[in-house]
Amino acid sequence: MSLTPEQKAAVASWVEAGDNLSAVQKKLADQFKVNLTYRDVRFLVDDLELALKDPAPKVDTTDVSKAAAPAPARPAPAAPEKKGFLDKAKEKLGLGNPATADDETDALDEAAPAGSSVKVEVDKVTLLPGALASGSVTFGDGVTAKWIIDPQGRPGFTEVSQPGYRPSPEDGQAFMLELSAQLQRRGF
Repeated sequence: MSLTPEQKAAVASWVEAGDNLSAVQKKLADQFKVNLTYRDVRFLVDDLELALKDPAPKVDTTDVSKAAAPAPARPAPAAPEKKGFLDKAKEKLGLGNPATADDETDALDEAAPAGSSVKVEVDKVTLLPGALASGSVTFGDGVTAKWIIDPQGRPGFTEVSQPGYRPSPEDGQAFMLELSAQLQRRGF
């Protein structure tokens, strides 16, 4: 269906005013009794070489964290660095505040002696669905477990030889350090 020059001018003015395709389609039907499909309206706008205006992004007002923040009067503080594997793992195991990762890494290096009794093994092939890496660990007190790293980089245990077991803070730190070192050697 072809439109008259008057109808084309009206469509151009609507698009210039910021109307979207649905609004143009509705106005064509209401004012000119011209019923076009959404796709036909899209083609019409393209044929008339009109550019639709991008609407302002809709903000979900139920979630305060998504609301647009007012422009700061002073420079904003530097964005925090992206959390690395070790920081995420320490956070998951409750081994301290990852915001002070440099200080804690130094403390961990001192707390976990090189000859730690925690032994970590990484599987050569990870066969567990949804796991990026997997392996086994033997803690200092002889308890063994299977571990995995999920797609978000979070560590977890799948099979522990002693139900309800939680490693000591020293064993937890030694596990995370050894796991990090093993994964780095494999390119993670």
